[in-house]
Amino acid sequence: MGWRIVVVDSRAKLDFKMNYMVIRKDVGCERVYVSEMQVLIIASTAVSLTAALLNQLTKAKVKVVFCDEKFNPASELVALYGSHNTSKCCRDQIAWDERTKQAVWTVLVRERINNQAKLLKRLKKEEYSLIESYVSDMMFNDESHREGHAAKVYFNSLFGKLFTRDDASNINAALDYGYTILLSAINREIVAMGYLTQFGINHCNQYNPFNLSCDVIEPLRGIVDKYVVGLKHSNFTRKERLELIDLLNKQVKIDGNRQYLSAAIKIYCKSIFDALNENDVNLIRLVEYEL
Repeated sequence: MGWRIVVVDSRAKLDFKMNYMVIRKDVGCERVYVSEMQVLIIASTAVSLTAALLNQLTKAKVKVVFCDEKFNPASELVALYGSHNTSKCCRDQIAWDERTKQAVWTVLVRERINNQAKLLKRLKKEEYSLIESYVSDMMFNDESHREGHAAKVYFNSLFGKLFTRDDASNINAALDYGYTILLSAINREIVAMGYLTQFGINHCNQYNPFNLSCDVIEPLRGIVDKYVVGLKHSNFTRKERLELIDLLNKQVKIDGNRQYLSAAIKIYCKSIFDALNENDVNLIRLVEYEL
């Protein structure tokens, strides 16, 4: 598609005549056409943007992610209306059948655990067989909570018995950064298709504005996990952050075709909404990636 993931850490403005973004640099400037952009990462609190640029990015459905003073993703720009038929999509979303939502959630959780087992097996971790057994033991809507059990075994196998997802470590910093980039790409597609990120199919936290995105992301987390396992973990710098952003340009497979991950996410999200609207989980097209 030619879409780009752009990182800005200096001033940027819109050239109305040519419809491109001008990024000021220490030496010269860079021009990026808005039509080519999919995600824009504002990597520093020192960045200065014009309101005209933000308005045009919103119209073009470019996902804008703002980082805090520690260069971690902190917020994002979400359009109020993402599609011409947003009202209809929202009514459909509210009316989604509960049993169908549970069936979709079962598919997503099973795929996430499957991918966890594949990564452990590739890394020659003996715990992969236990994770595989959790897939076999899964009940409808994961009523036996295999997801939670698998996550504990999985992360301890990858990063050691003392590791927890609450640690203030470079490992968690990298995981959180990567997950946030994926989540933002998913948010973009959900809003662009006219749906609400707040209303999930399983996640329902009243303080989480991205419940639906947190459901959809589950099978994709392994893409970030694989990258983070390969880090030395002694530091987490701009280089690693840029590499995590670049995962959206990773080649994956979906519906029998090779796609960039950013494009595959669009196909994947649409297939989930088709499944929910048509009450048929066989319509879901899962993303296949190397582990």
